Order: sequence, then structure tokens, then C-alpha cells
Amino acid sequence: MRTIFSKSPSPPTHHHTFTESLIEENIEAAELSITKWDSLHGDDHVSYCNIASVFSENNRDEAKQYLSSIKGLQKAMRYLASLESTSDKLVRAQTLMQTAMKRLEREFYQILKSNRNYLDPESVSNHSSSRPSVSRSSFSDSEEDESENDSIPEVERGSSAVIADLRAIAEAMISAGYAKECFKIYRTIRKSIVDEALYNLGVERNLGFQQIQKMEWETLEVKIKYWLNAVKGAVKTVFYGERLLCDQVFAISSSIRESCFTDVSKEGALALFGFPENVAKCKKTPEKMFRILDLYEAVSDLWPEIESIFSFESTSTVRSTAVNSLIRLSDAVRTMLTDFEMAIQKHSSKTTVPGGGIHPLTRYVMNYISFLADYSGVLSDIVADWPLQISSPLPESYFGSPDKEESISSPISVRLAWLILVMLCKLDGKAEMYKDVALSYLFLANNLQYVVNKVRQSNLKLLLGDNWVTKHEQKVRKYAANYERMGWSKVFASLPENPTAEIPVDQVIEHFRKFNSAFEEAYKKQTSWVVTDPKLRDEIKLSLARRIGPIYKEFFDKYGGVQLMKEMWAESLVRYTPDDLGNYCSDLLFGSGSSGSISSSSSQGGGYSR
Repeated sequence: MRTIFSKSPSPPTHHHTFTESLIEENIEAAELSITKWDSLHGDDHVSYCNIASVFSENNRDEAKQYLSSIKGLQKAMRYLASLESTSDKLVRAQTLMQTAMKRLEREFYQILKSNRNYLDPESVSNHSSSRPSVSRSSFSDSEEDESENDSIPEVERGSSAVIADLRAIAEAMISAGYAKECFKIYRTIRKSIVDEALYNLGVERNLGFQQIQKMEWETLEVKIKYWLNAVKGAVKTVFYGERLLCDQVFAISSSIRESCFTDVSKEGALALFGFPENVAKCKKTPEKMFRILDLYEAVSDLWPEIESIFSFESTSTVRSTAVNSLIRLSDAVRTMLTDFEMAIQKHSSKTTVPGGGIHPLTRYVMNYISFLADYSGVLSDIVADWPLQISSPLPESYFGSPDKEESISSPISVRLAWLILVMLCKLDGKAEMYKDVALSYLFLANNLQYVVNKVRQSNLKLLLGDNWVTKHEQKVRKYAANYERMGWSKVFASLPENPTAEIPVDQVIEHFRKFNSAFEEAYKKQTSWVVTDPKLRDEIKLSLARRIGPIYKEFFDKYGGVQLMKEMWAESLVRYTPDDLGNYCSDLLFGSGSSGSISSSSSQGGGYSR
């Protein structure tokens, strides 16, 4: 008998059956949810903003279910595709997915368009800086503790919820292969919002070099002011907020996140940071210096944010534009500093200042340099690697190499001290134009005192230091002493060395005559001379009074009131009492410009009319 062996029947593939069952359930659940919402607005021509939103406040549970059904549908499609099936189930799933994606496109558009109050850059940047929880993975994971929610401002809660919805939709669309459609909607809407925000800040988009170059300085300065007012808000609010929004909405894809931010922000950023570069390329004149420094300071201060916000490779041109602006502005400042120095050296006016007062060059240069001192921070960056080139020898007494005891050590301090020195040397030459040597010293004292005062009253004091101030104050005193010596030498010489010594009458008469002549000559000349600084003026007068007054009083007391008054010519000889001298001297150095006439006082106490 033949034994027949047959294969035992295979056990049923329960796993396969179970999977197919799940797939079927996923498709059916997706169909139920997707067709329900699609039936509300099945017409493709219905406006995106007029649909009933799955993501409205009243439909939070259904929105979660909708997104969940899409995820289930994706799993079903992947499984069916893995079988290389062309079954009706796969076609059905694909059709449902297309319908769902079209719905999400509309939802994405509507949320972006109708929630601008929650998605403006300021709102996004404000709530994102204080609410890191916004960057959760999806809509379905964004539940928050109710008590925590209560402490969050309404705008922040709204913004957080809207961003979570957008992020959930973006994740669903990108996962389903609809990244291009999602990206297109986002770019279209957000770019218009960013452009509008920049426009409202005052950023001009189409302002090229040719236009800027043709502008009058007054017009360009106004535009610079607008730009300075706009740039901080543009960087710290508009671009920062947009970068945060892109990072959160498209957290699922770094490439899409980069592309979206670049497309939305790059054009506006290039216009913003290209402006200072174009300004820097225009003609350089001294009056433009401080606006150029303002531009440099603004870009420099914002550079950490610029570098962070525009960190993508695709936004490298924005970073390079900002850097180029700094380079161009720095070069412009260096050029203007060089031109400023040359203008001082070439100043050729032969006109002397009446009375030895403050020269216009001194006022202009010191006001300019004191304003430069207000920008010492940015100037330090600009001149740090720009060594000072001394083109002509200058007196060592004015300027030497800084040593350990000197406070002038930083590049900007040295450069500003140098500019002051160039001006002081120019003033030395202008002092020589005065025919009267005493007046030339008074001119130098006046102008150097003005310089010292400007340094003391500005940030220059912090840069140049106390040693510099002390050194130059000593020079002022030296000039003042030289003025006294040269301007009053004949008066000093006319008085006897020992005013109380017994001397012959003819010598007494000679001393009085010489004194009268010398004093009147000095007074007549010096009534139109001026010392502008009240403290210095008082110091000079006090010094003169101490050198002339006591000696004259002793001589007057010994001879003016006893012997000579008995003579017929005494009244014409002894013209001034000691008090008269004090009165006359007190009115000197105000630059009154009077004729210098002196009325005889006589021994009866007459004085010059006040």
C-alpha cells in the first residue's frame, strides 16, 4: 500500500489580516473626517477666507481628529504602496489625501491672513522671548496647564495658539509631500507683512546709490535720520520676529525654514543694510562726519542680532552687506579725519581777531573734536588699526610719545590729542600776525584757555586725562605771564625798586613822569584787548594789581602827598591815586574798544568817569 504525504494547510496569517483591517479603518476614519469638512465648502472657487475653519476655537477636538486622520491615512498609503499595489484602496486614499491637503492649504492661508494681530513681528518676538513652550512639536501636543494659561496675556495666548495651528498644518502638509504648496502660501502672505512693516518704519526699498549721490545734504540727512529711527525696530522686531515665526512654524524641516525666512526677509534686509553703504560712498565733507558715525554705531550695535538672525547660508549676502557697510563707513570716517586735519593745516586766513580773542578756527575745531569725543566707542574701533602718521615735525613741548605716567594711551585719545596739537601749532602762526608781542601772547592764552575749557566740559577730559589738562593749564599761565611781562614792562620799569628809599626830587619827578607815560600807553592799547574767560581775566588783573599796586602806593604815600603837592606843578605830575589805578585796571581786558582816554584824577581824588 502507497502512503500519500500531503502538506498540512498553513495557519491563517492573522497579522496580515489584522494590518489590513487597521488600514481599512484608517482610510474609513479619514474619509469620514475629510469629507465632512470638505462638504461644507466643496467649491474650489470659494475664497480661502470664507471657509468654516477646522481650527476655530469651537472645533479644537475636531481639528485634532482631522490631523490624526491624516496621519492614519499616510500610514495606510505607505503600507499600500509598499505592496506595490494599484488597488482601489490606494487610489481612494490618494484622493482623500489630495482633498485633505487642499483643505489644509485653505486653513493655512486663512490662519495666516486673518490673524495678523497675533502674527505681527512684535507680538511674535515678545511672546516667543518669554514663552519658549510655543515651539512644541505639533498642534496635538500643545495643551497647557490652565493655571499657567491664566497668567499669560491674551495676545500671547492667542499668538501661541495660532502658531501651534500653523505648525501642525505645516507638519501635516510637509509630511504628505505638499511642502511646495505650504511654502508658497507662507511666502506670499508673510513677505507682504514684512514689507509693509518695513515701509511703516520708514525703510525705503528703491533708494540706490545714484539717487543718494544726487541728493542735497539736507535731504539726505533727513533720510539718514529716518533710517536710524527704523533700523533697530527692523532688526529687533521685524526680522527677529519673522525668524522666530519661521523657526516655529517649520520646525519639522530646516531647509524649508531657511527658504521661507530667506524669501520673506532677504530683499528688505538688503535694502535696509545697503543704505549706509551707499551713503558712505558719497562725497565726504566734515559736516557729514557725525551722521556717518551714527550709521556706523547703529550697524555695529546691531551686529550680534544681524549675525544671529541671518545665520543661514542663503542669507549670507545680508551679513556681508552689513559688514560692507561697516567697512565703507569706517573708510569714510578715516578719510574725513584725514581731510579735517589737512583743512586745519591749510587754514590760510590772515585776519587777526580783534583784541586777541578766540579765533573762529579754535571754536570750530574744538566744537568738532568735542563732538567726536562723544563717539569715542565707535571711533576706537575705527582707528584701532590705523596708526597715526605724523606728516610734519611739531614741537616736542606740545606732543611727545605717551609714557607710563600719561593718560593718553588709546588710539582714539592719541588721535584727538594730535588734532588739537595741529590746531595749536596753527594758532602759533596766527599769533605772529599781531604786531604787538604782548597781544600775541594774550591771543595764545585766550585760545588755549578755550581749548582747556572745552576739554574739561566734554568727554575729551575722559580721553585726554587730568595730566593733559594740567599740562595745558600751565601753558595758559605761561602765556598770561608773558603777556604781563611784555605788555606792562615799561610800567614795571618806571617804578623804583625801593619805593620808600630817599631819592632826590628830580628822580621822584622822573619816576612819576615815566609811570604816567607808561601806564597811559598800556591802558590806551589794552582797553580794546580782551580775555574771554572770566576766571583767567580776574587772575591776570589780580597779578597786575599785586605787581603794580603795592609799590606805587608806597611811592605815592611817600612822595605824592607830602613834598610834591606843595609845588605848583604837583597836580599835573601826580595824576593817579592808588585807588584810581585799581579802577582803571578793573576795566581792562573786556574788549570794550574805547578810545583809551584817561582823565586826570588830581590829588583831590578825581578819577576817570565810570
